[in-house]
This record gives sequence, structure tokens and C-alpha cells, in this order.
Amino acid sequence: MKKIVCLCFSFCLFWYPFLTVLAMDTTSDIMLISEDEEMATTNAEENLIANARSGILMEASTGKILFEKNPDERISVASMTKMMSQILILEAIEAGNLSWDEKLTISSNASGMGGSQIWLETGEIMSVRDLMKGLSMASANDATVALAERIGGTEEAFVQMMNDKAQALGLTNTHFMNSTGLDEENHYSSARDMSIIVKELLKHDQIFEFSSVYEDYLRADTPNKFWLVNTNKLIRTYPGADGLKTGHTDDALYCMAVTAKKDGLRLVALVFGEENSKVRNSETAALLDYGFNLYKMQLVKQKGEVLTEVQMEMANRDKIEIVATQDIGVVTKKSDTLDQLTTELQLDRFSLPVQPGDIVGKVLLKSNGEVLGTYDVTVKETVQPLGFFSIFGRILKGMIGAC
Repeated sequence: MKKIVCLCFSFCLFWYPFLTVLAMDTTSDIMLISEDEEMATTNAEENLIANARSGILMEASTGKILFEKNPDERISVASMTKMMSQILILEAIEAGNLSWDEKLTISSNASGMGGSQIWLETGEIMSVRDLMKGLSMASANDATVALAERIGGTEEAFVQMMNDKAQALGLTNTHFMNSTGLDEENHYSSARDMSIIVKELLKHDQIFEFSSVYEDYLRADTPNKFWLVNTNKLIRTYPGADGLKTGHTDDALYCMAVTAKKDGLRLVALVFGEENSKVRNSETAALLDYGFNLYKMQLVKQKGEVLTEVQMEMANRDKIEIVATQDIGVVTKKSDTLDQLTTELQLDRFSLPVQPGDIVGKVLLKSNGEVLGTYDVTVKETVQPLGFFSIFGRILKGMIGAC
């Protein structure tokens, strides 16, 4: 018996450091639908947003561009800038560096911001959640700066984080000078770059908690109760609309990014440089109508659906479910004849612990051996490595059972 125990102990000491998991390469039988045509913008189509300086219509999950007008022209983008601020705020929340219930004390710098605001006072205390409401619904500059100062230490440091994120996203026509979008020299973006920012923002589902609400209140239990009304009127008037952001300054004129979902197809319409809010709203809605009338999504797997199961060793779970981080499907014109494609699931080598949101591989969309697109995959639940005594007990139990 002593020899058996010694053998088990030696075995544990040998295997315990090796907790890196090499997941199995598997091939999925998921079938997808091909795309036979690329987007072709005609002069007639440009009349959809004839008054806009630039604009884009994009399918949200794949980033496919369905319509564009002057997409790479550098322009002022006003409060559309705040979508990059929202990305950094949501990333801080998800990383545990900020909480929705945390109370922030408003600085004189934040309270002194002009333009759209929720009239914060120096020294006032407000929760992160309420400040995010003010930013998202009322496009409040004071709320944006208060959050920027909390995350970056100063607004200037936060703006550097914004520019670093822009570089990481591969944006080539974007540079920020402030977190709010107030007109400032050398502060610009483009319709294409803003569409990439939107795609990144939509990875954070919690944005809809704020962008889809038409009205709410701040300071509800105080004499200074403040009524919030969403600057994006299309969330009330356009079927399926649930976001996203508006903007207006003297340089940028009227801008808008609206996302809506119908029949599994989520579109994002962006317009810039409109002469007034009425034209901005009508041309954005026209872009969405154009997309929903002509295109469809062949949805195969929804975000969060299980793609496969992987057996685990030296972990607190015997197996782990692999799920898609986004919808898997293909956008085509409704008139297209669709061909079947195959996908291949490739899992990476990853170390424990691993948790939802960690990228552990990808799905390759293929047509005749050619890769048309990739989709990240993650795990459904957190998996922890077994502790030393758990490993020892498991091995001992197995050996005793074999006797």
C-alpha cells in the first residue's frame, strides 16, 4: 500500500505543473450560405442620403458594407466620438476596474463642460450607471468627462487610451483630441472608421441597456429630478431600432448612427454632415429601409450557442462547451440563389483558468477551400485547474477502483 501511495504522489508531482490544455481540433458540420455578390454603389443609391456628406450601411456581425458614400473622407464627427468612450467604459466594467454602483465625485473640469449636459455640479456625487445614462441618452459632455477622468485619471490620459484603441482597431482616418466630440482642431474620423467603432461597441451587449431606452430620470428622489430623453428619436419610431448615437456641432453638422434588427439581420446606418435633425433622421431611416428590403441574413448559429464540447483533463469540469462570440451567418441579397458552405472549428492551446469572453479559437467559413471569414469562439462557463489535493484524490480514487 505504501508503494501505491508513493507512486501516486510522484505521479501528481510530475503532472501538476502541466496544466496547459491543448484542445482538440475538430471539424464542424455547420452549413452556411455563400455570398455571390459584393456591394456596388450606384448614383441612384447615393440619392438615399443625397444631403449627407458621407455615410455607410453595414451588417453588424460580419461588418459587410452594403452601401457607402465618401466612406474614407476625414470629417468632424461630433458626439459620435462618445462611442469610443463607451467602448472603454464598458471594457473597464467587464474587466472589474469599474462598477456600475460606484459613486463618482464630479470635478470642476467635468461640471464646466459646455454643450449637451446633465448639469452636474462640482462636488456632486453620482453613480457610474447614472453617468452612463447621461452620456448615452442625453449625449452629456459633463457625464462623459467625469467617466473619462475616473478611468484615465485625467481626460487627456483617457483620450490617449481612445487613440490607442483606434490604432488597435486598425483605424487609419481617426484621431481624437477630447472624449466628447466638441469641435477641436485635429479631431476627426471617417464614416468607415466610425462603422468599425460601432462594430466593436456592439460586442458589448450592455450598451443596449442604455441606447434602447427613450426616456428615464436622474436624481429621481431629489428636488433636482432630471428628465432624460434620448436624442435618438428613431428608437421610438423605427421598428426594431435599439441604438445607438447622435451628434451635432457647428463643424460636423448633424450626424447619426442607428442600429436595428429584423428577422435575424442587424444593420447599422451612419450618416454625417446633415443640414438638420429632420433630414438626418429621414435619410438614416431610408438607409435602413434599403438594407432590410434588399438583404437577408442566413443565420446558422446565434451568439452563445454551443458549437462543440471538449474533454478536459486536470480541470474542475470533465468537459467544456465552446460557443460563438457572435452570430454566425452570411448576408446576401434576397434575390440570390444560395450555395452551401462548410465551416471548420479550430481551437487554440489555452491555459487554465479560462472564462467566458476569453478567445479560445475560431470558426473558419470556407468555400471551395477558400476562407471567406472567421468568427471567434469562447467558453460557455469558467473552468479552473484542479488543486494539488484534488488531482491526488482523483488519481488515488481511480487506482483504488481499478484494484
